[in-house]
Amino acid sequence: MRALSASVSLITALQALAIILPQPQHLSIPLTKRSTLRTVDGHVDPASIRAHVSSTETKLRRGAAAFQRNTGTALFSSSLTKRAAASGSDSLVDDSNERWYGTIEVGTPPHTFTIDCDTGSTDFFLPGPNCGDACSGHEIYNPNISSTAEPLGKNFVLEYNDGSMAAGDLYTDTVLLAGFKASAQTLGVASLYSYGLSSENFGADGLMGMAFESVSEYGANSIFQTLVSQGAVPEPVFAFKLASSGSELYVGGVNSALYRGPFTYVPVTQQGYWQVTGDAIGINGKEIVNAFSAIVDTGTTLILGDTSYVRQLYAVINATEVGGGVYSLPCDAMPNVTITLGGKSIPLSADSFNFGKYGSSGNTCLGGIAGSDGLGDLWILGDVFLETCTPPLMSETPKLVLRTLHELR
Repeated sequence: MRALSASVSLITALQALAIILPQPQHLSIPLTKRSTLRTVDGHVDPASIRAHVSSTETKLRRGAAAFQRNTGTALFSSSLTKRAAASGSDSLVDDSNERWYGTIEVGTPPHTFTIDCDTGSTDFFLPGPNCGDACSGHEIYNPNISSTAEPLGKNFVLEYNDGSMAAGDLYTDTVLLAGFKASAQTLGVASLYSYGLSSENFGADGLMGMAFESVSEYGANSIFQTLVSQGAVPEPVFAFKLASSGSELYVGGVNSALYRGPFTYVPVTQQGYWQVTGDAIGINGKEIVNAFSAIVDTGTTLILGDTSYVRQLYAVINATEVGGGVYSLPCDAMPNVTITLGGKSIPLSADSFNFGKYGSSGNTCLGGIAGSDGLGDLWILGDVFLETCTPPLMSETPKLVLRTLHELR
């Protein structure tokens, strides 16, 4: 991504922006959640969780391969990057997933689309006018009727781990996110949506990534980074509230109604994903993991960690592995799990950690942390963490900002 005055302190940078920029309202878009991991009665199939874990691994490895192509350096270990280059797949269309949907406006005059909001990727794509039958049920973006659309003369192909794909042409156009205008934003206009991206399997029209340019398949800024680089937002900050109701993506600042007291700042260690260094992960007062690297990802439902560490966590409470790094335990005996970042200990709520019922008894549930063999020592902090902690993300001198749920107003 472009350098954004990284030499100045965050506080100084934000004060300067507040003076220089006009003061539009901080705006938000409401989010709705679509789940295909849980059934209507709250039961979960471990096979669906394992498919979701595999898809997340593939998505992040694909981004790591893009990072190496774009920067010439490895984002993760060499073995992970090699596996990414060989896989050529992406998890964004995996049917066994939970997604957060919002709306966005594209083109002149503006047209509204539903998008999946994903901090674990960067690129933005929509179905185009030549997309075919798989786009039935989706809202179609037509660059030919937008006066601000410009073709880039480049193609894109995104191949998915179920053998499906999205392919088409790259354009630039005007995009409005929560009322803020990004000019000449790069987007993929798909002429092919295979079955995995059909409205039956993928409820949004397209996807909006919110990670950094260095993991972009297009070699382009995310919409939010474009807003920041063009000075279109009052602060280089966006924040998610992920909850059973009132979920939102807040752009250009934080929703002051949700917070009180000081924030805890955790520096982003690598500007590819929203990657930070954590202090510890503990269960029932016993620390199992220390000094770990983690990625904050709204596109991942669970908390994922190395299989051996996850096994040690669950061993403390005598949980039972039901296969593939997924563990069961009594529904009325959820443990006290804490994740410490920036010296701040964040307790996971029992409701978030309890991922759903398993089996016919109705008394056994699955835990919200699962093992992953595909990401080395990296931990992925998905919705199970984010529904307890609502961290704003700052793109200038990039930082994760923490405030736990019990401290919300």
